[in-house]
Amino acid sequence: MKQNKMKKTFFLTAFAAFAGTLAFTGCDEKKAAEQAPKGPAEIAAAVETVKYEELKIVRELPGRVDAVRLADVSARVTGILLERKFEEGAKVEKDQVLFQIDPAPLQAARDAAAAQVEVAKANLNGAQITFNRFSELIKTGGVSRQNYDDAMIAVDTAKAALLAAEAQLKSAEINLGYATVTAPISGIIGAALVTEGGMVSGNALTKMAVIQQMDPINFDFTQSATALLELRKAIAAGTVQKIDEETVPVKLVFDDGSVYEHAGKLKFSEVSVDKSTGMYTLRAEFPNPDNLLLPGMFARAVLEEGVDKQAILVPQKAVSLGTAGKATIFTIDENDMVRPRPIQIGKMEGNFWTIKDGLKPGDRIATEGLISIGMALAQSGKAGVKIVPPKANAEAPAAAEPAEPQQ
Repeated sequence: MKQNKMKKTFFLTAFAAFAGTLAFTGCDEKKAAEQAPKGPAEIAAAVETVKYEELKIVRELPGRVDAVRLADVSARVTGILLERKFEEGAKVEKDQVLFQIDPAPLQAARDAAAAQVEVAKANLNGAQITFNRFSELIKTGGVSRQNYDDAMIAVDTAKAALLAAEAQLKSAEINLGYATVTAPISGIIGAALVTEGGMVSGNALTKMAVIQQMDPINFDFTQSATALLELRKAIAAGTVQKIDEETVPVKLVFDDGSVYEHAGKLKFSEVSVDKSTGMYTLRAEFPNPDNLLLPGMFARAVLEEGVDKQAILVPQKAVSLGTAGKATIFTIDENDMVRPRPIQIGKMEGNFWTIKDGLKPGDRIATEGLISIGMALAQSGKAGVKIVPPKANAEAPAAAEPAEPQQ
């Protein structure tokens, strides 16, 4: 009897433990089922559709200011410098007197040459009289043929001597004129390189000053041959419309970001590429009425080269940049599922990247909610989107308008 009671107690205890185990197991499975993901995560995200836009191709190229014309004022005769007749750093006009070299020796040389002309004239006159007399005597045999020929030769010799004397006089007068040194061009003259009382040499062409024409003034800058080749290919393919170089304005931007108030125009581009740098040179001309631009000054030229009629722009915030310059963007398929896609970016236009490769019109991209999308993809490898209006929609660059440098 007692043994039967002990068996009954054992079975009841075992059943209770088994039932408890089932209950505990059932609770864990229910909790696990509730925590298990039912499908791809759905992330609220703003979505935009890619389309072609027109965008002006604007280049910003470094260069330096250069005078339109530069003239060295040099001595053309030898002598002592008596006087400087200009203010250093001032504007001078063409033919304005700059220096005075001692003219006394040159005046004496001129007078001597003038005297030689008079002697030559007298000699010619005497030879002509003799020849005229012999011309009459030869008819009657009053003079030999040899004497007549000698008289004729003497006239020709006297004429040549007169021409030589007149040339010497002209040279002496020119040298006398060189004693007064004038400006060969209009422009800004620098410091005097010689002082009063010093000797200047016409043989060595002593440099006395430098004049630079600065209004208008040139700006020389360079561009890579690779960029030029890409532009020409795009123009040939019809994706870029070429801008007339004769009418395109050129802006000048200084180191502090300020923009020069006067627009310039392209004058020429070099026909060859520098072998050492792979660059070719362009030149623009700018008005410089206030002489604000000085030769040697560094600046950047901003000019339009064409209009890209098939530009693709995406917000900067929509692009993820990785190592080695790799860029990725989240595209959205027809089922609103996210697909990461590598892209090739170009240059920035405001708050937008230009896209070289990887996107086409009609593609949909996520522009907001990117962090949540990335976390969902990392956890499950899949993510869907629930399209919502963007929180803040930055304005894209105006169609066919260049990026303006900051004032």
